Amino acid sequence: MAIAEQLSSRLPDSPWLQSGRIGFLVLYVVTLLAAVGWLFGNVRQVGPESRAVVLRLGAEARIQNAGLLLAWPQPFEQVVMLPSAGRVTERRVEVLLRSELAQKSDKDGSLASDATAGSGFLLTGDAGAVQLDVRVFYTVTDPYAFARQRPHVEAALDRLVERNAVLICASRDMDAILVARPELVGTDAQVAEHREQLRGDLQQGINASLARLRSAGASLGIEVARVDIQSSLPWSAVSAFNAVLTASQQAEQAVAKARNDAARQLQQATQAADHTVQVAQAEASERLARAQAETATIVGLTQQQDPQLLLRLYQQRVPAILARAGSVTTVNKDDAGHMILQGPKP
Repeated sequence: MAIAEQLSSRLPDSPWLQSGRIGFLVLYVVTLLAAVGWLFGNVRQVGPESRAVVLRLGAEARIQNAGLLLAWPQPFEQVVMLPSAGRVTERRVEVLLRSELAQKSDKDGSLASDATAGSGFLLTGDAGAVQLDVRVFYTVTDPYAFARQRPHVEAALDRLVERNAVLICASRDMDAILVARPELVGTDAQVAEHREQLRGDLQQGINASLARLRSAGASLGIEVARVDIQSSLPWSAVSAFNAVLTASQQAEQAVAKARNDAARQLQQATQAADHTVQVAQAEASERLARAQAETATIVGLTQQQDPQLLLRLYQQRVPAILARAGSVTTVNKDDAGHMILQGPKP
C-alpha cells in the first residue's frame, strides 16, 4: 500500500484524472442539493387565500390553514393546495353557450347541421328559446372531498348547472327570463322580482343536487354561493323582436299624438263653447236690461190705482201717436155696423 502511494505520488496528474475528480465533486454537490431539496420539498408557506390538505401515504392526515407548512417529503406525504374557506371561486359554464361552429353559421347565414342547430338554446315554458350565460361562484366546504374529486369537480358542476337550468327555464315563460320589455313598464318591479327569483331558484337547485351527491357518498366538497345569469335571444329572433319593438314604439307614439290632438281640440272646443255662452249671457242681460228700461213706465203705471192719472197720460200721448198716422178713423165700439178696411195691394 505504501509502495502504491509512493508510486502514485511520484506520477504526475493527467488531465483525465483532474476532469474526473471535478466531475465527481460536481455530481456529489448536485446529489447533496437534490437530497436537501427533496427533504424540504413539502416545507412551504400557505397564503391567506389558500389552505393545504396533507395526505400521508394516500390517506387524509390533516388540513393546514394559512401559515408555515411542515410535511414529510414525497412519497411519504403529499400536499394538495386548495382555496381557503372564505375564498369564492368563479366558474363560467361553457356547456350552456352556443358552439363556435353554430355561431359561425349564424353570422354567415348558412344552414346549421342537426348537431349544431339547437346548440346553446333552452326551451321556455311558453315554447320559446333563450340563451343563458351562467357564472357560478362557489366555496369549498369539504376540503377532503374536494381534494379527492378535484379533477372532476368542474365537469360535474357544469352538468349540474346545465340540468337545473333546463328545469328552471321549462317552468317559466320568456318574459320571466329575459329583461323587462318597454311595453311592460308598469310591471318592471314584478319582472325584476321574477328574474331575481330565477337566480335564487337556480342556486337552490344546484345546491340541492350537490346535497344529493353528498348523501350518496360522492360529494364534490363545494357549495354554490351565488349565480349570475345573462339571458339573450337567439340570433335569428333578435331582428324579429326589434321589428316588433319598433312597431310597438311607433304605435305608442301615434296613440300619444292622437291623444294630444284630441286633448287640444277638446280644449279649443271648450274655450269656444265657454265664449259662446258668455256672449249669449251678456247679450241676454243687455236685452233684459233694455226691455226692463223700456217697460219700466208701463209697469209703473199698472201699479197706479188713480184712473184720472191714467186718463191724463192717455190724453197726453195719444195725440202724438195719432199725429204720425196719415188718416184716423174712429169707430164707436157700441155701433153694430161693420167697416171694411182696404188692405195692401198684392
